[in-house]
Amino acid sequence: MQLPPKVTPRAFARLAEIGASDQGQALRVAVEGGGCSGFQYDIRLDQPAQDDLILEGEGQKVVVDAVSLPFLAGATIDFTEELIGARFVIDNPNASSSCGCGTSFSM
Repeated sequence: MQLPPKVTPRAFARLAEIGASDQGQALRVAVEGGGCSGFQYDIRLDQPAQDDLILEGEGQKVVVDAVSLPFLAGATIDFTEELIGARFVIDNPNASSSCGCGTSFSM
């Protein structure tokens, strides 16, 4: 059995700041083919779908579709603010390497 992804309190707090749930939106984290390392993350606000795994905290939702779930097993979804900007980030133990931009990885 695979561990589901985790969402940090900081990521849920950022979703609350931008009012995602007030708009009926959730943070969708998906994995797609492509990117400079083979796979890339698609992180966006979206409507939850019927077959999504829904992770909830602080009145907010993060959703992962069934196809992406195996790629994100045990991953941590976080929010970071750095000099280069603020963004949601994925710490994925399944990724064998990732590119400099942090949105692309290989397994």
